[in-house]
Amino acid sequence: MAGRGARRKSQPTAIGGVMERVLSDLGLEAAAQALRVGERWEEAVGAEVARHAHPAGMRGDVLEVEVDSPVWGQQLQLCRPEILASLRELLGEQAPTDLRFRVGYTRRR
Repeated sequence: MAGRGARRKSQPTAIGGVMERVLSDLGLEAAAQALRVGERWEEAVGAEVARHAHPAGMRGDVLEVEVDSPVWGQQLQLCRPEILASLRELLGEQAPTDLRFRVGYTRRR
């Protein structure tokens, strides 16, 4: 018989799923969508690109991506159709419909 202080053990919940539900419940669907994209970003673009660019937020269905240099911004602009296709494959209807690149990302060392 379990005492009063016994805790019921449950499976841990991934924080991304919890955050997505909370943001959606608060009416912050764009933030929830940005979170979904961020969780799959490296898988969509590869490790090398992910070191130089990261999702910064959503404006409507447009994903804003911060890059660490103008050169990366230009290169990723050329790869835009492939990145969008990869995101569509991973996220389905929840994928962004366009990308906007801006310089401003500072790499973590």
